[in-house]
Amino acid sequence: MTPPRGPGEPAPALPDPATVDPAVLATLLARHGWVRRGGPAARYGRWTPPDDEPGTSLLVPAGDGFDDAVDLLADAVTALSRSRTPSARSILLALAVPGDELCWRREPPGPAEATPWDEAECLRRAARGMLAAGAKAARTRAAHFGARLDGPAGDFLDRVLVVEQGAALTAHTPAPEGRAAVTTLVRALEALRDAVDYCRVSGGPEAFENAVRAGVSRELVRSVEELVRGATAARLTVAWSAAAGTPGGFGDRRIVLDFSPGDLPALTEAADLLERIEPAVAVTVVGVVTRLKRADPAGQGAVRLRVLAGAEVRELKLRLPDPDYRLAAEAHLAGLPVRVSGRLESRSGFRRLTRPEGFELCGWEDEDRERLLKGLAEGPGESNEGA
Repeated sequence: MTPPRGPGEPAPALPDPATVDPAVLATLLARHGWVRRGGPAARYGRWTPPDDEPGTSLLVPAGDGFDDAVDLLADAVTALSRSRTPSARSILLALAVPGDELCWRREPPGPAEATPWDEAECLRRAARGMLAAGAKAARTRAAHFGARLDGPAGDFLDRVLVVEQGAALTAHTPAPEGRAAVTTLVRALEALRDAVDYCRVSGGPEAFENAVRAGVSRELVRSVEELVRGATAARLTVAWSAAAGTPGGFGDRRIVLDFSPGDLPALTEAADLLERIEPAVAVTVVGVVTRLKRADPAGQGAVRLRVLAGAEVRELKLRLPDPDYRLAAEAHLAGLPVRVSGRLESRSGFRRLTRPEGFELCGWEDEDRERLLKGLAEGPGESNEGA
């Protein structure tokens, strides 16, 4: 949440009303708790702030095709600049610094076979999966990430503005600060498109293994499967931010990537291959015990750790013999972190540590304590399953 602007803090630069997308403005208002009240839905919507600031009301057109759209947007931008509502500054900043635009479309087989809700949900899952895969591949290449780098990918997704318009979904990604994820995603999808074509012609999956160097991963393949399954065609188009300019290596070419249900057999084969070829990783992690469970009081027990250091995952599961399990229980009661070595297995999405050894209690480091407090503030990990 953005705090109120202080008296000595400069006001954000006002965006040009002619460049403001009404759908983006409406999405930003809704995200910050503004309420749409009345008005003909086909032409405009009247928005009021969540704190009911007296005299503050924005009239936002439903699209930019109306004659008075620019005038209404100019009035809305001016009203935001004068508003004392804390969220007004955040909305203006988001409008003044637009990012790259990625637009996904699916062609459903027919109105009787898919509801608008189902189509929208497919687009959301596919878009989120692709953006997360691009963010992870921008940091390092891997055939299968699993839970690794979920934190950085989630941070990137939190800065993406998504607008749904009928059969299309558009993501506005921050540029230039978030551009590495987008450029990596585009190159990876182009490599995936080439690998799918090669596989469909030759019947061999080896091109997918080579495409990992371009950023292709199992997660990216699964997101494309999500996009095309149940559709007759699917397309992603990319428009680079006019403010940030076209990134190097892309020139003036139009970015259009098409996939179809005919690609599904090759994509399924690719996902299986990429999961198989990613090796287990030897790690030594430091973490905090968050859950313990065992059926036999003297036997092995399952333990879940909140990872502080040593692996690019938030949580790990492992099974410990009785002496180590008792030590884990002691650490949990005392609020102390533990250290353990083992192999991070890809088959469980890198969420499970096998062959644990050297289990021991360790003292707190300042950075570990800060990392734990930040993690607790972000909420629980990605899995709600039992240890």
